Amino acid sequence: MSDSQTVSAAVAKLYNTYPFPPDPLLDEPPPGYNWRWNWLAAHSFCTGQKPQKQDIRILDAGCGTGVGTEYLVHLNPQATVVGIDLSAGALAVAKERCQRSGADRVEFHHLSLFDVEQLPGEFDLINCVGVLHHTPDPVRGIQALAKKLAPGGLMHIFVYGELGRWEIQLMQKAIALLQGDKKGDYRDGVQVGRQIFASLPENNRIVKYEKQRWSLENQRDECFADMYVHPQEIDYNVETLFELIDASGLEFIGFSNPGFWDLERLLSKAPELVERAQNLSDRQRYRLIELLDPEVTHYEFFLGRPPLLQTDWSADQVLLMAIPELNPCMDGWPSQCIFNHDYQIVKLSPEEFEFLQTCNGKLTVAEILADVQLGLNEVRSLCKQQLLMLTPA
Repeated sequence: MSDSQTVSAAVAKLYNTYPFPPDPLLDEPPPGYNWRWNWLAAHSFCTGQKPQKQDIRILDAGCGTGVGTEYLVHLNPQATVVGIDLSAGALAVAKERCQRSGADRVEFHHLSLFDVEQLPGEFDLINCVGVLHHTPDPVRGIQALAKKLAPGGLMHIFVYGELGRWEIQLMQKAIALLQGDKKGDYRDGVQVGRQIFASLPENNRIVKYEKQRWSLENQRDECFADMYVHPQEIDYNVETLFELIDASGLEFIGFSNPGFWDLERLLSKAPELVERAQNLSDRQRYRLIELLDPEVTHYEFFLGRPPLLQTDWSADQVLLMAIPELNPCMDGWPSQCIFNHDYQIVKLSPEEFEFLQTCNGKLTVAEILADVQLGLNEVRSLCKQQLLMLTPA
């Protein structure tokens, strides 16, 4: 076998041994939501407006045991979903998961990212979370996926960051050294890793990091193995990340956790430094942020294939003619205290609450404001908080 095939076989063996993610199977739809998997919410975030169609095709690329796939089906009731993975064991769990919860608009294929061209047609939304960094050639992987993205389509990607995973990398190397010729025996690797953690002093940096960040989920061997004995992992920094993005040939739309990439979060006490940073390019500013906050363990972001129209609501008359609807990813509505798309608490003023109550997808902003005492800046604030989706008149 080629080096690439050898790596892919080793990754498949890991996930056949420890199917991942190990979330429990339910006989009902999964609880809550991830807005990045909701076409309406994701499209609105990326373009500023509600998508024109909902009967779309979605690809879950590297679906594992189908945790994300299940959400993609239930959160997008008019979509058809395809899941692919190179682990037959994980796919068996994914099929059972979706069957049990009634996620019946999905088909699965035992397929590598590199062979995704075997699937017919294009996809409007591609989800690839926690996968590319485990392939032997992430550039080849992202390019293969990019070819399957339809014009105007979105791709959401999640890859590891090197700065926040430094201690993990050290532990991976330590386990591999102690395994010796048993490397590739993943059950032995988990046993060795757990023995190391049990033996190291409590004030050891690797132990402290594990306890602070990962110990709860790593009680499960599947999670421990995925983190510490994986046969293939490539971690990124902002500079190498954008090399990967540029290789895709797609448009970088933005990080899907934009709050982390706000420099004022770190330097609000030094506005003169924030002003200096305005002279930097976006990528330089992202690099500055991760250097100042090296806890970043991953990057999550959207790419798009043009034409992808970004709607500008800065003109008052354009906003007044827009038709607003509630973002589908909110919890606790109707109430003045709700959870937003990111499960952060939002407290609405009486006027904001009244405005949102009137957003029925039929009235324009102007028509609603004729009866609700709210200003356009407040409407823009609701949009910025992803509480509203807008459709141009």
